[in-house]
Amino acid sequence: MKMRIKRGDQIEVITGKSENKGKRGEVLRVITKERRVVVQGVNLRTKHQGQVQSKGKTVNPGIVKIEAPLDVSNVMVVCKKCNKPTRVGISRESGKAIRVCKKCGGFID
Repeated sequence: MKMRIKRGDQIEVITGKSENKGKRGEVLRVITKERRVVVQGVNLRTKHQGQVQSKGKTVNPGIVKIEAPLDVSNVMVVCKKCNKPTRVGISRESGKAIRVCKKCGGFID
């Protein structure tokens, strides 16, 4: 499955839980098979972690906050040029596909 959101993109949550709605963050991971993205500082979950020892490494126990995946339909890419959430279009130039902002027409890296 092709997705128009990539790792490193700045996104805004447009729908979902009220605590996440309107938040912006950077995409840390894209899960293409499940059509989900993990965004830094958004959709935080609390994990109670026990102490684990494996291969000489020790993980300290405690309560840890981790980012849970969001569905890709709940987020929009933020254009760097106009600083607004936008849909992403594809433009072909010299045989390469380039992502384009639908609002201002600027290129999305």
